[in-house]
Amino acid sequence: MGIAAILAVAITVLVLLNVITRAMNASIFWVDEAAIYAMTWMTFLAASAAVHFGQSVSVTLFTDMLPASATQIARRAVDVTVLIFGLLMLWFSWRWFMPLELARAGFDTMAFQVETFNFIYAEPTLTLGVRKFWLWLIMPIFAAGLTLHAVSNLSGPARRVAPT
Repeated sequence: MGIAAILAVAITVLVLLNVITRAMNASIFWVDEAAIYAMTWMTFLAASAAVHFGQSVSVTLFTDMLPASATQIARRAVDVTVLIFGLLMLWFSWRWFMPLELARAGFDTMAFQVETFNFIYAEPTLTLGVRKFWLWLIMPIFAAGLTLHAVSNLSGPARRVAPT
Protein backbone atom coordinates (compact mmCIF):
# COMPACT_ATOMS: atom_id res chain seq x y z
CA MET A 1 0.00 0.00 0.00
CA GLY A 2 2.91 2.31 0.68
CA ILE A 3 4.26 1.93 -2.86
CA ALA A 4 0.75 2.45 -4.26
CA ALA A 5 0.45 5.66 -2.22
CA ILE A 6 3.82 6.91 -3.48
CA LEU A 7 2.70 6.15 -7.03
CA ALA A 8 -0.55 8.08 -6.45
CA VAL A 9 1.52 11.12 -5.43
CA ALA A 10 3.76 10.61 -8.48
CA ILE A 11 0.70 10.54 -10.76
CA THR A 12 -0.53 13.80 -9.27
CA VAL A 13 2.87 15.45 -9.73
CA LEU A 14 3.19 14.15 -13.30
CA VAL A 15 -0.28 15.37 -14.27
CA LEU A 16 0.38 18.79 -12.73
CA LEU A 17 3.72 18.97 -14.55
CA ASN A 18 1.91 18.07 -17.77
CA VAL A 19 -0.71 20.80 -17.25
CA ILE A 20 1.92 23.44 -16.50
CA THR A 21 4.19 22.55 -19.41
CA ARG A 22 1.29 22.38 -21.87
CA ALA A 23 0.03 25.78 -20.69
CA MET A 24 3.50 27.15 -21.44
CA ASN A 25 3.53 25.45 -24.91
CA ALA A 26 6.51 23.34 -23.80
CA SER A 27 5.00 19.85 -23.50
CA ILE A 28 7.16 17.07 -22.13
CA PHE A 29 6.00 14.01 -24.02
CA TRP A 30 7.28 11.30 -21.67
CA VAL A 31 5.16 12.64 -18.80
CA ASP A 32 1.92 11.17 -20.17
CA GLU A 33 3.45 7.74 -20.58
CA ALA A 34 5.06 7.84 -17.13
CA ALA A 35 1.72 8.80 -15.55
CA ILE A 36 -0.05 5.93 -17.34
CA TYR A 37 2.48 3.36 -16.15
CA ALA A 38 2.47 4.77 -12.62
CA MET A 39 -1.32 4.52 -12.56
CA THR A 40 -1.18 0.95 -13.86
CA TRP A 41 1.27 -0.13 -11.16
CA MET A 42 -0.69 1.73 -8.46
CA THR A 43 -3.95 0.09 -9.53
CA PHE A 44 -2.62 -3.45 -9.55
CA LEU A 45 -0.79 -3.05 -6.22
CA ALA A 46 -3.86 -1.53 -4.58
CA ALA A 47 -6.15 -4.21 -6.06
CA SER A 48 -4.03 -6.96 -4.53
CA ALA A 49 -4.09 -5.19 -1.16
CA ALA A 50 -7.86 -4.67 -1.45
CA VAL A 51 -8.32 -8.44 -1.70
CA HIS A 52 -6.24 -8.83 1.46
CA PHE A 53 -8.30 -6.32 3.41
CA GLY A 54 -11.65 -7.45 1.99
CA GLN A 55 -12.16 -4.00 0.50
CA SER A 56 -12.68 -5.04 -3.12
CA VAL A 57 -15.53 -3.57 -5.08
CA SER A 58 -18.43 -6.00 -5.08
CA VAL A 59 -22.06 -6.19 -6.00
CA THR A 60 -23.96 -7.61 -3.04
CA LEU A 61 -27.48 -7.58 -4.42
CA PHE A 62 -27.63 -11.38 -4.50
CA THR A 63 -25.76 -12.10 -1.26
CA ASP A 64 -27.77 -9.50 0.67
CA MET A 65 -30.89 -11.61 0.08
CA LEU A 66 -29.28 -14.81 1.39
CA PRO A 67 -29.34 -16.08 4.97
CA ALA A 68 -26.08 -15.63 6.90
CA SER A 69 -24.93 -19.24 6.42
CA ALA A 70 -25.44 -19.07 2.65
CA THR A 71 -23.66 -15.71 2.54
CA GLN A 72 -20.63 -17.33 4.21
CA ILE A 73 -20.63 -20.06 1.55
CA ALA A 74 -20.92 -17.45 -1.22
CA ARG A 75 -17.97 -15.52 0.23
CA ARG A 76 -15.88 -18.69 0.35
CA ALA A 77 -16.86 -19.39 -3.26
CA VAL A 78 -15.67 -15.90 -4.21
CA ASP A 79 -12.38 -16.52 -2.37
CA VAL A 80 -11.92 -19.80 -4.29
CA THR A 81 -12.69 -18.00 -7.56
CA VAL A 82 -10.13 -15.29 -6.74
CA LEU A 83 -7.56 -17.99 -5.94
CA ILE A 84 -8.20 -19.74 -9.25
CA PHE A 85 -7.91 -16.41 -11.08
CA GLY A 86 -4.63 -15.63 -9.29
CA LEU A 87 -3.19 -19.04 -10.13
CA LEU A 88 -4.21 -18.66 -13.76
CA MET A 89 -2.61 -15.21 -13.86
CA LEU A 90 0.61 -16.70 -12.46
CA TRP A 91 0.54 -19.41 -15.11
CA PHE A 92 -0.17 -16.94 -17.92
CA SER A 93 2.62 -14.65 -16.67
CA TRP A 94 5.02 -17.62 -16.61
CA ARG A 95 4.07 -18.46 -20.20
CA TRP A 96 4.35 -14.82 -21.24
CA PHE A 97 7.74 -14.06 -19.67
CA MET A 98 9.18 -17.56 -20.34
CA PRO A 99 11.95 -17.30 -17.71
CA LEU A 100 13.28 -20.83 -18.22
CA GLU A 101 13.62 -20.32 -21.96
CA LEU A 102 15.37 -17.00 -21.33
CA ALA A 103 17.80 -18.75 -18.96
CA ARG A 104 18.37 -21.53 -21.53
CA ALA A 105 19.27 -18.82 -24.05
CA GLY A 106 21.90 -17.58 -21.61
CA PHE A 107 19.85 -14.43 -20.94
CA ASP A 108 20.67 -13.37 -24.50
CA THR A 109 17.45 -11.69 -25.59
CA MET A 110 18.29 -11.95 -29.29
CA ALA A 111 18.79 -15.72 -29.05
CA PHE A 112 15.64 -15.96 -26.93
CA GLN A 113 13.62 -14.12 -29.60
CA VAL A 114 14.95 -16.33 -32.38
CA GLU A 115 14.09 -19.50 -30.47
CA THR A 116 10.68 -18.49 -29.12
CA PHE A 117 9.39 -15.66 -31.35
CA ASN A 118 8.63 -13.89 -28.08
CA PHE A 119 9.72 -10.24 -28.23
CA ILE A 120 8.69 -9.27 -24.69
CA TYR A 121 12.25 -8.37 -23.67
CA ALA A 122 12.98 -6.25 -26.74
CA GLU A 123 10.09 -3.83 -27.07
CA PRO A 124 10.84 -0.34 -25.70
CA THR A 125 8.27 2.18 -24.56
CA LEU A 126 7.49 4.98 -27.00
CA THR A 127 8.86 7.96 -25.10
CA LEU A 128 10.57 6.68 -21.96
CA GLY A 129 12.85 4.27 -23.83
CA VAL A 130 12.53 1.65 -21.08
CA ARG A 131 12.06 -1.98 -22.02
CA LYS A 132 8.36 -2.70 -21.56
CA PHE A 133 8.92 -5.97 -19.74
CA TRP A 134 10.08 -3.94 -16.70
CA LEU A 135 6.71 -2.22 -16.67
CA TRP A 136 4.80 -5.43 -17.42
CA LEU A 137 6.38 -7.09 -14.37
CA ILE A 138 3.42 -5.75 -12.42
CA MET A 139 1.36 -8.61 -13.84
CA PRO A 140 3.27 -11.48 -12.16
CA ILE A 141 3.70 -9.33 -9.04
CA PHE A 142 -0.06 -8.74 -8.95
CA ALA A 143 -0.76 -12.41 -9.62
CA ALA A 144 1.55 -13.50 -6.81
CA GLY A 145 0.01 -11.01 -4.38
CA LEU A 146 -3.52 -11.93 -5.40
CA THR A 147 -2.79 -15.63 -4.98
CA LEU A 148 -1.12 -15.07 -1.61
CA HIS A 149 -4.04 -13.02 -0.32
CA ALA A 150 -6.61 -15.49 -1.65
CA VAL A 151 -4.81 -18.36 0.10
CA SER A 152 -4.66 -16.26 3.27
CA ASN A 153 -8.40 -15.51 3.06
CA LEU A 154 -9.21 -19.19 2.52
CA SER A 155 -6.93 -20.47 5.27
CA GLY A 156 -8.26 -18.05 7.87
CA PRO A 157 -11.67 -17.94 9.47
CA ALA A 158 -14.53 -16.85 7.25
CA ARG A 159 -15.30 -13.16 7.46
CA ARG A 160 -18.35 -12.61 9.56
CA VAL A 161 -21.51 -11.40 7.96
CA ALA A 162 -22.79 -8.18 9.46
CA PRO A 163 -26.37 -8.56 10.70
CA THR A 164 -28.92 -6.66 8.66
